[in-house]
Amino acid sequence: MDTKDILREASRYLEETPGHVFDVITVSKPNSVEEAINLSKIISKLSPLVGNQIEFRTVEMLNAQDAFKSYGHWVRQDPNFPDTIFAGKIRPTPGFEIKAWFPLATEITARFKDSQNRFRDDATYVCVLAWLPENLIFGRPNIVGAVVVSGASVAKARDEHYHNPPDYLVLEPEETGARTRNLQQTNTNGYKWQDTPHRFARAKQIVDSWGPHGKRYRPTRTYQARLRTDLMAAFRYRLDTNYAKLDRIVHPEIEAFKSRVLTLEVHGKSVQEWARLLGGDDEMQMSAALKKQVGF
Repeated sequence: MDTKDILREASRYLEETPGHVFDVITVSKPNSVEEAINLSKIISKLSPLVGNQIEFRTVEMLNAQDAFKSYGHWVRQDPNFPDTIFAGKIRPTPGFEIKAWFPLATEITARFKDSQNRFRDDATYVCVLAWLPENLIFGRPNIVGAVVVSGASVAKARDEHYHNPPDYLVLEPEETGARTRNLQQTNTNGYKWQDTPHRFARAKQIVDSWGPHGKRYRPTRTYQARLRTDLMAAFRYRLDTNYAKLDRIVHPEIEAFKSRVLTLEVHGKSVQEWARLLGGDDEMQMSAALKKQVGF
């Protein structure tokens, strides 16, 4: 097996997890419809904890597969990137960054900020696992959808979607290779134009002077130096705090996955219908639906 074989085989197992219940935490059945309504509004706060536990169990699940045992074993590395790597004879080292998504919150809020430069060997893939409690708002976490995509493709889609100079800049991290590992920077950031319309016209002239491919994103030192010198140093920009959410990078496979999950029927309604109902203000309608679902 080589790196691609390991990733391909592991991806197959990961994409077969829908329907798998992770016995990592159990939310008790609410005692009243009022408690059920309150629970429906706060259940998403469990997502970081559940996501962390799913990462552990995913590694255990992969290590239980005979296909990998002759070549090495899967190891979770926290807080290092990616979440799990295949430690063994295979080079470059295969790995997965695992993102949990609670679809009743609708948006995939997990971020992916790592530079394209980290994926030159395309050995790290991204796995998004959508989960819901077994009984919609209570029970154990149940995987309802999974998708695995190339990390390199995610980084490329993100940069091409956001980068639009001079209005929006994606900047690579500064060169920090000489620093200790815990101080090295590997994340990109997004910056939105914050200057005057008159100065925007001047900035646009500068970008136009770069030639027909000047707007095309490149993670190279030369192009990044141009962005910093010609634009960041000369005009006002603000850091975009919503930058790099997986839901907003318009990656075709992730978008298709999101659509599949939101249209999936669970407990008599689509996930999207439940999300709208439980996230709305009509407590009478919410109460009626939860009475029927929870069984009061």
